[in-house]
Amino acid sequence: MRSPKSLLKSLTAIKNELKEDIAAVFDRDPAARHTAEVLLTYPGIHALILHRGAHYLWQHDQKFIARAISYGARSLTGIEIHPAAEIGKRFFIDHGMGVVIGETAKIGDDVTLYHGVTLGGVSWNEGKRHPTLEDGVVVGAGAKVLGPFTVGKNAKIGSNAVVVKPVPAGATMVGSAARMISEHHDEKGNLISKPATKPQDEKHTATERQESVKMDKPSNQEELAVNETPKQPLNEAECQKMRLAEAFGFKAYGLGPGVQDPVAEAFAKMLEHIQQSEARLDELQAAICRLDPDFCQKDYEKLSAKDLDVLEEK
Repeated sequence: MRSPKSLLKSLTAIKNELKEDIAAVFDRDPAARHTAEVLLTYPGIHALILHRGAHYLWQHDQKFIARAISYGARSLTGIEIHPAAEIGKRFFIDHGMGVVIGETAKIGDDVTLYHGVTLGGVSWNEGKRHPTLEDGVVVGAGAKVLGPFTVGKNAKIGSNAVVVKPVPAGATMVGSAARMISEHHDEKGNLISKPATKPQDEKHTATERQESVKMDKPSNQEELAVNETPKQPLNEAECQKMRLAEAFGFKAYGLGPGVQDPVAEAFAKMLEHIQQSEARLDELQAAICRLDPDFCQKDYEKLSAKDLDVLEEK
């Protein structure tokens, strides 16, 4: 039987973990208003609390009871987490319905999952079958991460992506199967080395940036002339959210609206080349008609971006 001191220590640790989990909700969900609402109406918090209890029982060889708690949590929240899965601090499941986390999955600190995410396996063999998500990973709605590999620190997985291979730290994965879009990695995940900049160049660039900001930024009087009422200063909680969002490079659902799909970019380049070729062909036809009046100039249908649904007008 555990001593009262040991029991009190465990309860204190549970209380502190719960405080951190609730704080994570306020940091990453603008819809959260107060602690009671989070505790009573957020299925992600309910699933996490029940999982921590089930995981403790699983580690202490009470596997049937642990699975029973896991099944009850699944029925209550729509979130299925195997009791053996290891989950770090400040884990946040937004909305939560349809999330599945497998037995050998490992999740680091400050990870965010949206609804419909699957951390699954592709093998029936025993041992490591599910992915490892390092600190700060964001997985978008409906994404599937399948296999015993690692998703690196602060990586982002776009909505409905299917990831079946390791992801480097800081990379963004989109599509099915997912393709990497990163300024710092090539298609195989290798780091792209950047040429070293001289200190003088860095100083010159910084000076130009400061001058540009001064030129672009209007004065306080001009700003007030445009906006009749000055903006209210952000409170400390809002500033903290913005700092956290910048630190994590947070983008809801793992993908920002400015990020382009590499396949769509390739199509755009091909379309641009085709349009240039068509313009040149028109010039050639006009020149031949001037040389030979009997030459029959034919009109043909031009290709445009509207013919390709995958592309968006830039």
